[in-house]
Amino acid sequence: MRPNRMLDADGHIIERDSELFEYLEPPYAKNQTLLGYPFFPTLDGYNRGALLARLGLYQSYEITPQVWIDALDKAGIESTVLYPTAGLAFTMIQDPHWAVALARAYNNWFADRFHGHSKRLRGVALVPLQDVPAAVIELRRAVSELGMVGAVLPANSAEIGVRKALGHPDFWPIYEEAERLDVPLSTHGAPSMNIGINSFTHFAMTGALEHPIAQMIQITSFVFEGVFDRFKKLRVGFLEAGTGWVPYMIDRLDRYYGMKKNGFVEYSREAKTKPSEIFASGRLYFSCEGGEPSLKNLVDRIGFKSLLFASDFPHESNVEHAIHDIEEMMERDDLSDEAKQSIFCDNTLAYYGR
Repeated sequence: MRPNRMLDADGHIIERDSELFEYLEPPYAKNQTLLGYPFFPTLDGYNRGALLARLGLYQSYEITPQVWIDALDKAGIESTVLYPTAGLAFTMIQDPHWAVALARAYNNWFADRFHGHSKRLRGVALVPLQDVPAAVIELRRAVSELGMVGAVLPANSAEIGVRKALGHPDFWPIYEEAERLDVPLSTHGAPSMNIGINSFTHFAMTGALEHPIAQMIQITSFVFEGVFDRFKKLRVGFLEAGTGWVPYMIDRLDRYYGMKKNGFVEYSREAKTKPSEIFASGRLYFSCEGGEPSLKNLVDRIGFKSLLFASDFPHESNVEHAIHDIEEMMERDDLSDEAKQSIFCDNTLAYYGR
């Protein structure tokens, strides 16, 4: 049985500096020197375009709004929430002033070019964690004025730019604002630098680990620094790492949650709830993949209400691959029709809430 609606919780756009340049505000507006350097830091030492060329997935990577609409129609998907590509390295930016300006330009560009083209193309905002007060203002503006459905928090800043894990109290004003606006915050990996795999020179080795390791770091920080105890209604998504790592983290964090005796707590005193209870609370969401055998394990642990379908198009996934992923999920006999309806539609509505 196909769900009555199908929504994509995580697709991507390909942002180009020459387009973002048109949306920069003073003192950067129309200053051509900016185009001599990349706007975003490189994700790492890999040229993802070289990988796509070797795999033969695309002859062109001009992912226009109409390309996305055509992809949605072909896959039978009603709408998508789009995330950046180069912008997944956004927290690696060292210069807070540039981070603020680039976030505004990106958000304005997306609202104009994509959401302005079709309301089926929704977006998450970039917010400059390098300047927390400015990030709060930009989150508010992006949601209230531009129609963004949340914000993306890049999961790996590679020990430059933003040098703190996301659970750190310095970022709590952002979480307070997200809770007030009733929008989610999504952590999303991509950069592989400085998480212990710099020696790899084959992307398959890097790609297997860059997302889950970064997400493990961030979810540990969120839970043990007490974010979910302080912000009772905050929704946070952990995207593009599958689900196999999640039961493992539930067990590991529960084990170390017990390290508080004789008045000593080996983590923040703000964390007052057992981690497994937080995972089962319905406020943490995880994107899943149709072919992963471990998915049933997580469903047995916390249910299916926190699982999201994510096409990842066009990253290493053309339309045919995205359709194959949908079919794999639909053909699973270890998930009920109710679970599939939730994964493909209901949970995305609950997560983004707009």
